[in-house]
Amino acid sequence: MAGEAISIEKNVVYATHDGEELKGTLYTPAGAGPFPAIVALHGGGWRQASPVVYQYLGPWLAERGYVVFAPVYRSAKVGAPSYPKAVHDVRAAVQFVKGATDLTRADPERVALMGESAGGQLCALVALAGEEEIFRAGAPAGPHAGQSSSVKAAIPIFGVFDLVAQWRHDLVTRLGDQNIVELFLGTNPSKDRRICFDASPMSYCVERLAKPAFLVAWGTQDDIVDPLTQSEPFVEALKQAGVWTRTVIVEGAPHYWAGDPLDEAGSHSGFFAPRLLRFLKARL
Repeated sequence: MAGEAISIEKNVVYATHDGEELKGTLYTPAGAGPFPAIVALHGGGWRQASPVVYQYLGPWLAERGYVVFAPVYRSAKVGAPSYPKAVHDVRAAVQFVKGATDLTRADPERVALMGESAGGQLCALVALAGEEEIFRAGAPAGPHAGQSSSVKAAIPIFGVFDLVAQWRHDLVTRLGDQNIVELFLGTNPSKDRRICFDASPMSYCVERLAKPAFLVAWGTQDDIVDPLTQSEPFVEALKQAGVWTRTVIVEGAPHYWAGDPLDEAGSHSGFFAPRLLRFLKARL
């Protein structure tokens, strides 16, 4: 499969929410399919759209037989939080990939979520709790809304899993900057701790909920999202809940490496990619 011609289609509309067309980039393998599919979410602190983050990994995966859909979800702005709107958008992207199979050529039974940084939070949240009433209730209608948002696997990359811990971390490291958790939620733990709990993937690491397989990746030198208070406790909680979990720990990697070229010398994404592929072959 590697090296065969693939298709890259930009500005694919996957939903219309509150009058806004939501779009993404679709990477499809050569052939008729159906193919296993990955909905790949950008980061950017919930406030910036980074649709090009998968410009290298998307084609690389498509060449190896995976549909990759990289949607842009709604961003937070001062005075206009994007929670739970961004969750609704991610659910809709999964439903689109499953429902629009004439375009995506995806196998609806073999869909994964992947996300980096803030996208890792949304990836893990929807993978664990996307079908819970808290997120299904109030979700916008659409042509694929009847599809389940559940997925078979999840790959959060240097993700945020505990929003209170991230809020506290940013109070120290982002002096003078808008606190990204407050921007996303429209509040903070001192005013509404419950919303922080509801929006944290950590809260849904419980035995009764969905158990997609997880591959959790992070770098050891990440000063934006601290692995000691995010990825490591999250992996522990997943295992306690009986979730099949593996890790990729990238030695020396900072934040924001998922969009780097795979073939550069010493590339952190180049280290990650074959391990991702091994996970997908085993669990998707």
